[in-house]
Amino acid sequence: MLFNKVAFIGAGSMAEAIISGIITTSFLKKEQIFVMNKNNKERLENLSERYEIHCDFNKKQLVAGADLIILSMKPHDAQEAIDSMKDYIQEDQLIISILAGVSTDYIAKLIGKEIPIIRAMPNTSASIGLSATAVTKGENASEEHLQKAVSLFNTIGTTSIVKEEEMHTVTGISGSGPAYFYYVVEAMQKAASEAGLDQLVASELITQTIVGAGEMLKQSGETASTLREKITSPNGTTQAAIETLDEYNVEKAMMDCVKNAKERSIELGKLM
Repeated sequence: MLFNKVAFIGAGSMAEAIISGIITTSFLKKEQIFVMNKNNKERLENLSERYEIHCDFNKKQLVAGADLIILSMKPHDAQEAIDSMKDYIQEDQLIISILAGVSTDYIAKLIGKEIPIIRAMPNTSASIGLSATAVTKGENASEEHLQKAVSLFNTIGTTSIVKEEEMHTVTGISGSGPAYFYYVVEAMQKAASEAGLDQLVASELITQTIVGAGEMLKQSGETASTLREKITSPNGTTQAAIETLDEYNVEKAMMDCVKNAKERSIELGKLM
């Protein structure tokens, strides 16, 4: 067993997604999971009832004996949260941070100890076990620590190892990425509505289309360009649609989405 006790500091939606994943896959037993948040007792009671895990506000008891501590609070709460518990953290414990824009060096500085830290960027699809997660290791983390993190995040989807300087780009690609596709779906739903198509029918068709396209990318072994070209017949309906996307310079817009999300991640890191 990789971990005997895991302590979550922060009880938001991403923490819950990870908890759900590790319980569903039997990666850990319920009694091995401990969670706390800043002051939301109702939230902790809800998690305790739903997953039968330990929830507490006592930082010392929560951190004591934990093989793994997962920092899952909001990034702007990181300093206060770490300051309040750093005296209880030991150098043989592993820290995994899922805080957007927050470097492993900054966390190590706050803790004030040479402790292994792994930084991770899951996305919201973790809640259904389909997250695309990227992980990277801090200065004091070993390859063994990194592989432990990979094993953990594989319970909620797929996991890729990247360099820490690439994490800002990862934020713009997979961290924020689901929102880009939801945005496109919203636009398609509006188009269907204006054309008079039943909304339930439109929703089913659009959802299956995006799921099917994702599976084609995953299973076919072909590039997105090749797959697009295969369904774009000369002078056909798809070509007319693609030409419209080109007229609106959608490719540049998508590239700017990633660029601006990356730059915002860098800005957030500088605020720490």
